[in-house]
Amino acid sequence: MAYEIPVTQARAELADLINRVVYGGERVVVTRHGKPLVALVSAADLARLENAGEAAEEQVISSVSSFGSTSSTPAARGRFGLAAEHHRPEDRT
Repeated sequence: MAYEIPVTQARAELADLINRVVYGGERVVVTRHGKPLVALVSAADLARLENAGEAAEEQVISSVSSFGSTSSTPAARGRFGLAAEHHRPEDRT
């Protein structure tokens, strides 16, 4: 769980907050009017978040690209009521 602090207080305590994040391993959420505004996380946490995001993005791209290689048969189109079919421009010649 992250430590929450209003933005006005965070301005006055920035050095202390940085130390809490870097050396204490805490995550700090800066709020404005009670709503989360920004988060302070360590550089190591940021690297982990970015790497996790890239891995998830690659998995989505891989999953989506596998759909493009499938082709429905005329029987399947009739069975499922498909009325349209995508053709790549290079396949139309």
